[in-house]
Amino acid sequence: MPDTFTIGLVQMRCSADKEANLAKAEAAIAAAARQGAQVVCLPELFLGPYFCQKEDAALFDLAEPIPGPSADRLAAAAKANDVVVVGSLFEKRMPGVYHNTATVHDATGQFLGMYRKMHIPDDPLYFEKYYFTPGDLGFKVFSTSRAKVGTLVCWDQWYPEAARLTALQGAEVIFYPTAIGWHPKEKAEYGEAQHSAWETSMRGHAIANGTYVAAANRIGHELPPDGDRAGGLEFWGASFVSDPFGRMVRRASHDREEVLVVTCDRKLMEDVRRNWPFFRDRRIDAYQNIVKRVAD
Repeated sequence: MPDTFTIGLVQMRCSADKEANLAKAEAAIAAAARQGAQVVCLPELFLGPYFCQKEDAALFDLAEPIPGPSADRLAAAAKANDVVVVGSLFEKRMPGVYHNTATVHDATGQFLGMYRKMHIPDDPLYFEKYYFTPGDLGFKVFSTSRAKVGTLVCWDQWYPEAARLTALQGAEVIFYPTAIGWHPKEKAEYGEAQHSAWETSMRGHAIANGTYVAAANRIGHELPPDGDRAGGLEFWGASFVSDPFGRMVRRASHDREEVLVVTCDRKLMEDVRRNWPFFRDRRIDAYQNIVKRVAD
C-alpha cells in the first residue's frame, strides 16, 4: 500500500429535481477526481430535499432498490473517474421495509456493498423513525482498491461505540454522509454550541481511534411542510476532515457548494497509535455493561 491516499468530500445544495441532483453529484465526483481524490463521499440522501421534516406515506415512493437506477449511476461515475464512491440512498428493501443506506462502489464501478444506518433519530423535523428501519448489517468496513473505508451515517456520529467498532475492523477513514442543520428560530441561542458539539464529537472519534474522520454535509435552507420561511432546517455545511490527532485538516464553509480534497497519511496513523496506544490498553474484560441499556 502507498503511504498516502486522497479523499474528497462533496458539499452540495439539494433541490427537488432528482436528476439535477444526480448530475451535480456526478460533476462533483469528477471535479474531486481531477484534484486527485481517490475516494469521494456524497452527503446523506443527496437525491432530494431532506424529506423527513414531515411524516407522509406518499414519500416512501422516493425509495428505490439497491442495486437500482441511482446506485447504477454512482457505479458509472466511479468507473468513469477511477475513484471509489461512497453514496447515500433511500433504500427500498421490500414493501414496508426501508433503510437509510450508504453504498460503496470501487474505482472499477464494482458494488462492494452497503451499510444501513444503525442509529435512527426522532427529533423535531427529523422524523426518521417513521421512514427508516434500523440497520441490520452491523458496522462495516470496505477494503477498496484505495483504502479501508468505514461508513457511518449522520446520527451515528454521536455514538462512540459505532466509531470504535468500525475502527476495530481496520478503517483508515470513517466517512459520515450527513444532513444536519439548525432550526432557524434556535440558531441565535444554540447554533454555535450545536455546531461545535457536532464537530467535537467526530474529532473525538478520530483521536480515540487513531483514524481519519470525514463528514460530508449538505447546505441550504429547506422549508418545513407549511412553507414557513422562519422554520424548516438550515443545513450548516461545514463538511470537514479530521486527522488521527483530532486536528482539523480542512473545513468547508457554512453556505457554499464545495469539494474538499485531503491527502491522508498512513504513517501518521501508525505514529499516533504507537504513541497513544489506546487499542493496546483497552480493558475488554471489563466492558460487559456496555451492551446493557442501563448499567444498574
